[in-house]
Amino acid sequence: MACMKLGSKSDAFQRQGQAWFCTTGLPSDIVVEVEEMSFHLHKFPLLSRSGVMERLIAEVSEGDKKCVICLPKIPGGAKTFELVAKFCYGVKLELTASNVVYLRYASEQLEMTEEYGEGNLNTQTETFLNQVVLRNWKDSLKTLQTCDDIPCAEEHHVTKRCIESLTTKACTDPNLFGWPMMEHGPMQSPGGSVMWNGISTGARPKHSSSDWWYEDVSTLSLPLYKRLICTMESHGIRLEILAGSIALYAKKYLPGLNRHQGANESTSRLMAVTSGALPEEQKVLLEEIDHLLPVQKGLVPTKFLFGLLRTAMILKANPSCLANLEKRIGMQLDQATLEDLLMPNFSYSTETLYNFDCVQRILEHFLAMDQITGGSSPCSVDDGQLIGSPSLTPITTVAKLIDGYLVEVAPDVNLKLPKFQALAAAVPEYARPLDDGLYRAIDIYLKSHPWLAESDREQLCRLIDCQKLSLEACTHAAQNERLPLRIIVQVLFFEQLQLRTSIAGCFLVSDNLDGSRQLRSGLAGSTECGWTTAVRENQVLKVGMDNMRMRVSELEKECSSMRHEIEKLSGTKGSSTWGNVSKKLGFKMKSQMCSAQEGSVSNQNNGSAKIDKAKERHAKHKKNSSRDGFAL
Repeated sequence: MACMKLGSKSDAFQRQGQAWFCTTGLPSDIVVEVEEMSFHLHKFPLLSRSGVMERLIAEVSEGDKKCVICLPKIPGGAKTFELVAKFCYGVKLELTASNVVYLRYASEQLEMTEEYGEGNLNTQTETFLNQVVLRNWKDSLKTLQTCDDIPCAEEHHVTKRCIESLTTKACTDPNLFGWPMMEHGPMQSPGGSVMWNGISTGARPKHSSSDWWYEDVSTLSLPLYKRLICTMESHGIRLEILAGSIALYAKKYLPGLNRHQGANESTSRLMAVTSGALPEEQKVLLEEIDHLLPVQKGLVPTKFLFGLLRTAMILKANPSCLANLEKRIGMQLDQATLEDLLMPNFSYSTETLYNFDCVQRILEHFLAMDQITGGSSPCSVDDGQLIGSPSLTPITTVAKLIDGYLVEVAPDVNLKLPKFQALAAAVPEYARPLDDGLYRAIDIYLKSHPWLAESDREQLCRLIDCQKLSLEACTHAAQNERLPLRIIVQVLFFEQLQLRTSIAGCFLVSDNLDGSRQLRSGLAGSTECGWTTAVRENQVLKVGMDNMRMRVSELEKECSSMRHEIEKLSGTKGSSTWGNVSKKLGFKMKSQMCSAQEGSVSNQNNGSAKIDKAKERHAKHKKNSSRDGFAL
């Protein structure tokens, strides 16, 4: 820390208890009382440097041998006046970044100006501020910290000047100021310290990263830190840099934001700290942090925002702060993780384990923002499949995240059906390429809530699009005794329809490949070069045909296996089953069954009377068998 030495005389002050004495050989003729300390001094050195002391001494009657003066409002109290007295006597003292503000305003209050002596304390402190303190980062920061204790620091703009100095240096490469300064970068000794003219200085080399000043400014009080950040923002420092500093400041003074511990341990630590006398101060700090954070999407990590939200819930921050944090998170929900969403419910009025309502509000904010940005409008639709679009990536990610959250909260027996159903239905249909995650969540919810009525089960299962289930999910759903019969029949129908469509597509591709091969072979016979090309293409096509035949064979086996499953479920042959299923579901189409052995397609239409027998057999099947939950 830089300093400036004043005075030349040796120290002639001695302390005895609560009193200071000047041992110059002359008896003291004045006593100055500052707080609980008494200074036994002489009149002439004081009145020759201070206009206030001159007037106060003149007011004392000339007949008194010793006068007593009380100075109750000296900045810094007795410690500061001790330095003032030494300056008046010409005793050696040091001006530093820690005491310059106290001496500056003590000299102002005591009128220690050039009128009462050349090089007076007022001039000396002002010179030290301008030429030493404000040119150095550490000294400017230390001086700014002392301004908290001096209410009058604003009168002469010392606080403002320190903040401006810090702001300017934060915008500058740290290697360009401070000592030592190297033209081609600092050289280091074997021990890692900075070298100056071949001599190790003991100083560590400075790093030029944009966050070098974060830790230093985090030592400021909240009012000063807030002013510094606002000044930096007005000077054009990038918002992402300011956001990083604000996040570090919050983590330093708000427990629970550091996620090095587990969620339960972090929450317990926060609850323990806030049970003392600090919650109100932490609440104010959190609300100020919320105001300081930039509102632009992506500048603040989503995990940090979730930490602020959890802390705000525990500290019972005002509703506007909670709503603002939820809105911030909603803007970038696609960057969240499942762990972030699993926020414990800190309210005693609800029985659910997790804060379900908060997640639903966050999702609503995301969907509203997605509609504004146009991400909710697919580019085009072809045969029920969305053509890929980059704008669909965030909402698809959120849909997967919400499905995972539903899986985690589904076992909560206190979670009511309307809430669960509302959150599951809030995600747009086009956002889910597959409904496997939604099916798994609904299956776990039905397993954990066996008392639900059949109508409620069917209403909940209607959220599942059976055409968007994978083969594994369809296989599980067909044997799931917790699902309503109508849903099982729909799953079986669409599964068989998907297999039939796939096989038909394979045969169509096979025919096209045969025609293409014949065409290419005819054209290639004209020249020798064409013949060579045709041979190579035929080899490639042959490999492709072999792969296609293997795929068709696999699909035929799956079709046959599925037909046996249907026959076992309904008690009738596969051909009549599909006629009944089509009529039951209201589809006006002819059922076509593939047979690998017969190689033909048959059209059959049967009455719907056998569906009742299927229901009876399915009921018996539910009594005699049980299946585990679907696991993806």
